[in-house]
Amino acid sequence: MARLYEVQREVASLGPQVCTYSGLRDEREYKRLERELARLQMDVDRLDTEGRGELQAVRKRASQELEGLLRHLEENARHPSRLAIEELSLEARRLVDEGVVAPQRSGGAVDIDDELVEALQAVILRLTQVKTEGRVPLRKARYRALTRLCAVQDVIEGRTRQQTLSLPLSGDTHESVNRINQVMVRVGVARSQLVALLMGLSGRDSCAHLSRILTELLVELDALDVSGNAAVRNYRKQVVEEINGLLKHLDLEEEGDDTRRYRKTTDQDSYFFLTIYKSNDSIREIEAVRSHVSYLRVEVLRHCGSREEFRPKAELQSLLTHLDQVDTAKNPCIREARRRAVLEVQALVTFLDLREALTRRQQGPAEPPAHRAVWLVLGSLSELQARVLSFAGKRGDKSYMLLEELLTKQLLALDAVDPQGDEATKAARKQAVKFAQNILGYLDLKTDEWEY
Repeated sequence: MARLYEVQREVASLGPQVCTYSGLRDEREYKRLERELARLQMDVDRLDTEGRGELQAVRKRASQELEGLLRHLEENARHPSRLAIEELSLEARRLVDEGVVAPQRSGGAVDIDDELVEALQAVILRLTQVKTEGRVPLRKARYRALTRLCAVQDVIEGRTRQQTLSLPLSGDTHESVNRINQVMVRVGVARSQLVALLMGLSGRDSCAHLSRILTELLVELDALDVSGNAAVRNYRKQVVEEINGLLKHLDLEEEGDDTRRYRKTTDQDSYFFLTIYKSNDSIREIEAVRSHVSYLRVEVLRHCGSREEFRPKAELQSLLTHLDQVDTAKNPCIREARRRAVLEVQALVTFLDLREALTRRQQGPAEPPAHRAVWLVLGSLSELQARVLSFAGKRGDKSYMLLEELLTKQLLALDAVDPQGDEATKAARKQAVKFAQNILGYLDLKTDEWEY
């Protein structure tokens, strides 16, 4: 019994480590945890209960706890979302290696173009859309990957800005300018080293080593005598700000390894980094807009079948303006939340626009049959969009599959329309196809279980 109690204490110590482990199966920490759990399992199996029922019950409970932890450890390390996070991280690593690190190591000039910046932004967006199902290890892995990639994006964008500007001052301006220029060159090298560190491409470099180098550069700049020259003093200030910005990202890298950010803070499974998001003013603004859009959507659908007019288009346009002014602070999760809120507003606006167009339409005797066929499809799409706007189910529901099938049929009906060379009919059909595709996209958005 004493040995079983000792095992339970060790399990209680390992439990939080297992529950917050966010790595993969081939990592050292995974193998350590697996080895410790397997050792305890063997200890429990070897215990002789001497046929005593109370000892057998305690041993069985301890064995079940250990099996559960082993299963939890393996499931999270092999979870499809965890593998997706790793795949996206490797994709970003390849981009950075080819565009920044490899040229720097070969001694060539690092010329960062907009294509690299856009490619990284695309990876960040896809990373924010990875589902974590509320699991702490998956949230932790996604948070750490986003922390690194956003820092790399910021560093690379800072270098891009520098490429478009020549050095502010020449060496003839002041005797200290040459020293500052030399520091600037070393800051450029440090920037590439930081990118390599953040992406796991650093070799033998470390955060502590790079931090010491940057701190020494700050000391060197602080010791310069600018003799009251305002232009040189401003130049030095800019370089100091560059160095402080790199040091800030080094702090973020160390923060990403701090598992205390992911431990429970309340009995309702609230986590520290989620609290950060919920307390963010931008998130509150976005959620307030979404709540108001939900109210307007209910009112719009309620008035559809009545003669009473309800046209909140001006109000919806003001909400779009408000969303455009929300500060995302380059946070990819907040940026994605804002994008989704914008799509919700736009879906309601386009629904109102089509309803108005259908109401105003006057069918003439000379209207081509193909043009009339496009309008018939638009009428059907309007009815289907009303059902999509009110849809609150999941992607596996029969109602979802029915809506998807009906919308696909409308696309096929548009594809069968022969404009017979009429340009107006061609344009109308093209616009209707885009409209149907947008409804399908919005239906997917509503059933996409995205999370902050």
